[in-house]
Amino acid sequence: MCGIVGYIGSKNASAVLVEGLSKLEYRGYDSAGIALLEKGVIHTERSVGKLVNLRNMLIDNKFTATTGIGHTRWATHGKPSFENAHPHRSEGLTVVHNGIIENYLELKSMLIEKGYKFESETDTEVVAHLIKSNFSGYLRKAVRKSIEQIIGSYALAVISEEEPDRIIIARKDSPLVIGIGEDEMFAASDIPAVLSHTRNFIFLEEGDIAILKKGSYEIFDIDGTPIEREIKQIDWNPVMAEKAGYDHFMQKEIYEQPRAIIDTIRGRYSLEESTVFFDGFEKVESSAKAFNRIVIVACGTSWHAGLIAKFYLEKIAKIPVEVDIASEFRYRDLVIDDKTLFLALTQSGETADTLSALRIAKKMGSTVMSICNVVGSSIARESDSVIYTHAGPEIGVASTKAFTTQVVSLLLFSIYLGQKRGVLGHDESFRYLQAIVELPEVIEKVLEQDKNILEIAKNYKDVSNFLYLGRNVNYPVALEGALKLKEISYIHAEGYPAGEMKHGPIALIDKNLPVFVLCPKSSVYEKVASNVEEVKARDGIVIAVVTEGDEGLKGKCDHIIEIPATIEELSVFPTVVVTQIFSYHCAHLLGLDVDQPRNLAKSVTVE
Repeated sequence: MCGIVGYIGSKNASAVLVEGLSKLEYRGYDSAGIALLEKGVIHTERSVGKLVNLRNMLIDNKFTATTGIGHTRWATHGKPSFENAHPHRSEGLTVVHNGIIENYLELKSMLIEKGYKFESETDTEVVAHLIKSNFSGYLRKAVRKSIEQIIGSYALAVISEEEPDRIIIARKDSPLVIGIGEDEMFAASDIPAVLSHTRNFIFLEEGDIAILKKGSYEIFDIDGTPIEREIKQIDWNPVMAEKAGYDHFMQKEIYEQPRAIIDTIRGRYSLEESTVFFDGFEKVESSAKAFNRIVIVACGTSWHAGLIAKFYLEKIAKIPVEVDIASEFRYRDLVIDDKTLFLALTQSGETADTLSALRIAKKMGSTVMSICNVVGSSIARESDSVIYTHAGPEIGVASTKAFTTQVVSLLLFSIYLGQKRGVLGHDESFRYLQAIVELPEVIEKVLEQDKNILEIAKNYKDVSNFLYLGRNVNYPVALEGALKLKEISYIHAEGYPAGEMKHGPIALIDKNLPVFVLCPKSSVYEKVASNVEEVKARDGIVIAVVTEGDEGLKGKCDHIIEIPATIEELSVFPTVVVTQIFSYHCAHLLGLDVDQPRNLAKSVTVE
């Protein structure tokens, strides 16, 4: 996930691009760069790290260019470095790119045979050389011919010294908008990047290519036919722009989950070959069969993700897993050695207890890996291998998309490890991967239940206590659902494994206690359904989350929320999204600060 800005007009392009990139830094912040058409010659400036480094580089430069493109990067191919920073060029032509070129190695080999030389590890440099190889006097045709050869996703912006009066842009599976000003045109990955300059936008559709000139634009569809796209006027203020029109960041982040999952899985699997691959996993791969257990350490919501991972890893990779709370792990007499894989789960990469636990495990000889949302964070730097979730920044303190991207990363890792250990076959791998590919659509359908969930929340926003029940892989979701409700609505809630209800919590059940039951179709469906009967026998209130078309619990619950069918292991995604939406509405209806609940911080960097 990266951010793109393009400008052609009369203003100082350098200033416009850097300002726009500052609004897109949430999309990537391990390197940044701009390319400017200065008196017909392309000049590039790039830096590693956050955008401030690029801004400082440009302070003393006297650029007067009025055309340029810019990029802020989240590493996918190649580590964060100067060489891998965008823009990338090829003989008078420069490109910025967001997305993944899945067949870049094949294209790279072909281009090397033609004499092109590569300076970076990125798939984007392949695009630059590919466009140059197809250039025969008309840039748009070269771009179109090139994207016909590309397998994967892209949002592209291209400038050329041979056609200095235009920017060519194109998109497939990655967002790109055109901003229309007075005698100036903009391109951007997201509206806030250029909202201070214009309110008029065109949202490019799949396969579109556009030519931007100083006072005009042309759009062509996937077949190369000129086409008109609707101009939409955006009336957001700057704060609304950051929230994309949602009432709260948390609400926006709940709705961003389908896209965040796409960004997280993209480029990490082959459905055709039923394989999963990660960069920089040489140490984990070489020891995969030697590991005799995995220790997962995390805090808060990440700990719940770890509990789900225990189900995944033990079932798919056939390896014992322990899941520990980081603050407790540190103070035990540990049994860790070089046959232990230590896995740290952290959103920020700076969680103090988790970082300390990782350092302890490393000293004791364990291979250490992490799943993290921040490139270059402390935990990422100190890990032998890292899986970056591509959730983007999560402003709301209560985690939503960071959680689901952690879980999907853990599922991919379970498949990867199962394959490397030789315990997971092709057909079963395909079954899991096919379900993962369909996951964004499953979540979209859950989001369509928003109004129904809102109406249910209106009935229970004023209660004092809640009980969440789940079983098997949905037991951790019961814990997570209860945590969300506590965090933002301040309603006391407890999550329990459904089979444990008779061992204590059943004493609490009466006509005033709502019980949130996670009961999708699964191997334990009948067991959980019997728990519903037990709650109703004691006059408890039941809100049940069930699979679409389930007739078994109709008439037995006070409220039913239906979710799309998926395989049992992936049912955690629709069920957890339901609990997120419910918690959000309860807090919002109570008039509470949803994004910044009292006493909580986003990243706990002290013990």
